[in-house]
Amino acid sequence: MHNKSCIIITGPTAIGKTDYAIELAEKYNTQIISADSRQCYKKLNIGVAKPSPHQLKKIHHYFINSHSIHDEVNAKVFEQYALDAIKKIFETNDVAVMVGGTGLYIKAFCEGLDDVPLINENIRNEINEAYRKNGMDWLQNEIQKNDPVYFFAGEMKNPQRMMRALEVKLSTGISILDFHVGKKMKRDFEIKKINLEINRDELYKRINNRVDNMMNAGLLKEAENLFAYRSLNALQTVGYKELFDFIEGKKSFEQAVDDIKKNTRHFAKRQITWFKKFT
Repeated sequence: MHNKSCIIITGPTAIGKTDYAIELAEKYNTQIISADSRQCYKKLNIGVAKPSPHQLKKIHHYFINSHSIHDEVNAKVFEQYALDAIKKIFETNDVAVMVGGTGLYIKAFCEGLDDVPLINENIRNEINEAYRKNGMDWLQNEIQKNDPVYFFAGEMKNPQRMMRALEVKLSTGISILDFHVGKKMKRDFEIKKINLEINRDELYKRINNRVDNMMNAGLLKEAENLFAYRSLNALQTVGYKELFDFIEGKKSFEQAVDDIKKNTRHFAKRQITWFKKFT
């Protein structure tokens, strides 16, 4: 019988995970591990809906403002970070709270990840550069040519995952899917999952309101300050990408804001599907 447990709160963006997690952490007098692949970056604030400075002061959060936008952060990095964090929490408390919408990070924490070998840095840079110039069609064709296994069975709508698959294949000669042997790690603490849900229309309304609030809070200014870093992986993020297009004159301001709302709704839809399967 485990006497330590981690309560994990999942659900789509804008559903209210942060407030719920803080309530729980106060109830158990414990700390929170954020499982959000963007809130860990120091310079990203408004666009990633970080907890407020007041909330961060009230409850200690791990994995928020913990990394530079130049750092490579992925599910493997998160798994190790979160396991170290939970060890610290368990020194003084039997319950930890984890909250976030990055499904792969939460899965890595719960079940472990297969080891994927080291990637050739030059190959990674070349792929990133080529994708930036030539876009999704190029990426799909490269995967079809080099890794048909992934092309037919992998996630072919997510450019980050696709670039990852391509760099693994070109660096090792082996498909990333062949590294996914599916050995689940057993953790020595109990995991309880709470998946928050509300009806779709209400969620979309919240998303649209949140984007308006972000714009009022100065998201455009934040994007302008980050414009020089737009090619970094950390900035391939809804809310920034669309505003970078506006800054570069590729679309109107209204169009950019509309696209943020639309892309956030699509993202939420994917999260709902993922967490339904996972929880």
